[in-house]
Amino acid sequence: MNPHAAQTTSLFALVRSLWKHRQLIGQMTKREVLGRYRGSFLGLGWSFLNPLLMLCVYTFVFSVVFKARWGVAPEGGEESKAMFAIVLFVGMIIHGLFADILNRAPSLVVGNVNYVKKVVFPLEILPVVAANTALFHALVSLVVWLLAYVALIDMPNWNVLLLPVVMLPLLFLTLGIAWFLASIGVFLRDVSPTVSIITMIMLFMSPVFFPVESLPKDIQPLIMANPLTFIIEQARAVLVWGRLPDFLGLLRYMAISVFVFWAGFAWFQKTRKGFSDVL
Repeated sequence: MNPHAAQTTSLFALVRSLWKHRQLIGQMTKREVLGRYRGSFLGLGWSFLNPLLMLCVYTFVFSVVFKARWGVAPEGGEESKAMFAIVLFVGMIIHGLFADILNRAPSLVVGNVNYVKKVVFPLEILPVVAANTALFHALVSLVVWLLAYVALIDMPNWNVLLLPVVMLPLLFLTLGIAWFLASIGVFLRDVSPTVSIITMIMLFMSPVFFPVESLPKDIQPLIMANPLTFIIEQARAVLVWGRLPDFLGLLRYMAISVFVFWAGFAWFQKTRKGFSDVL
C-alpha cells in the first residue's frame, strides 16, 4: 500500500480495516491503558480513584455550596446527597468518555510521527484505539457507579442493560469527530487547546450538574442543542429512573451519528496523504 496514494473512503473499507487490524487495535489499547499509569504507585487503581475523587468534589460544590437539586426528594423530605451523587455521576461518565476521546484526537497523528513516515501503518485505527481506551475508563467508572448505587440506594432496574444501546450513537458521533480532529490537528496545532476549551464548556452547558427543567425557558433550547444532553438524559432514564429510553430519538441520533462517522473517516482518508509533508 502506497501511503501517498488516495485512500478508499467507504464504510465497508473501514469495517474491513478494523477487522483486519483487530489484534493490533487490542494490543495498542492494552498498551495505552497500562502506559497511562506506568510508574505510579497505585497503577490501575487510579482508574477507580480518579472518578471517585471528582465525584466527591463536584457533589460537595454543587449540592452543598450551590445547593443544586434534581427534584427527586421523597414526599415531604429532602433530597439525599447520595441520590444527588448517583445522578451526577451518570453525566460525568458520559461527558468523560466524550471529552477523553476528543481531547486526545488532535494529537493522535502528530504524536505518532513514526507511524506516518517510517512504516505503512493503518493510521485510521488511532482514533479507534483512543476510543477503546476511553471506553475502558468509562467502564471502570460505571462499575464504581453500580457499586455505589447498590450500597447507597438499592439494586438497579434491569433497564441498565440497555445502556450500550444509549451509548452507541454517541460513540459513532465522537469517533467521526475524532477523525476530523486527528486530521486537522496535523495542519493546525491550535486545534488541541481549542478542543480542550470546547469540551470544558460543553461540561457546563449540558445537564451534568443540573436538570434542564430548572433553567429558564429561553435557555433550555441552547442546552438541548448540546449533543451530550440527549444521551445524558437517556442514560439517566435507564440507569437511575428505571425507564425505557426514547428509541425513536436514539434512532434519529444514530442516523446523524453514522453520517458524521462516515464523513469524519472520509475526511481523514482524503487528507492523510498530506500528513508526511507536514510532519
